[in-house]
Amino acid sequence: MRTTTEPSTEAPGVLETAALLREVTAGLIASDDFDAALDRLVRTVRDAIPAVTWCGVTVLRAGAPASVAASEPRLGDLDDVRHGQDGPAMVAIRSRELVWSADLRTETRWRPWTGRALALGVRGVLAVPVDVDEHVVGSINLYAREPGVLTASQQLTAMLLAEHVGLLLGAVRDRQTGSAGEPENALTAGQVIDQAVGVIMTQRGCPATEALRVLRSASAALAIPLREVAERLVTSVARRRDS
Repeated sequence: MRTTTEPSTEAPGVLETAALLREVTAGLIASDDFDAALDRLVRTVRDAIPAVTWCGVTVLRAGAPASVAASEPRLGDLDDVRHGQDGPAMVAIRSRELVWSADLRTETRWRPWTGRALALGVRGVLAVPVDVDEHVVGSINLYAREPGVLTASQQLTAMLLAEHVGLLLGAVRDRQTGSAGEPENALTAGQVIDQAVGVIMTQRGCPATEALRVLRSASAALAIPLREVAERLVTSVARRRDS
């Protein structure tokens, strides 16, 4: 069995995928606590994707311990890199490719990990890499109680989800970092960014995630912090309104 599997052309339900992305956005768009955002993410994904019984997230941060979140605490060890580098999550992170096993009972990779997973009642796994920013990478890990139920539909949904989540978690990191040490009467980085996102949504008639993507692209192109880009935009709009 190969480490990565090419998804088939079968597409996930458009309405279901859109609903999932909206729910994830609503849960993360205003968060300024990275670990709390991970906890909310795994619960949302577990409840929203058909055939997924549990969800976990593994996150590696430069200069900091790895973070793990699990929708079911007893399955947290499956996402924890302290138990070894050999498992679907770490393979996905290292290869930057989707990793899938429809039936762990016949799986020959990651034998120690597979043994732990089977003992916990896991029969299928799908891990997809997430790029948050230049310092943070991770994997969203989907688990199924039944074998053979994680199909091309879940693969495609997971890849769309990973791209979306990477953007949202990057903004959470920006807000969390920017809000540290703020004066009590000052707007936090998260509040400024949220205001700027609202401005772009109004100007372009686009959803929040697209507005956030525009804001982050401007930050990268100008080589200035996201908060500063947001402040400049909000200040510019306020000046036009006052003139």
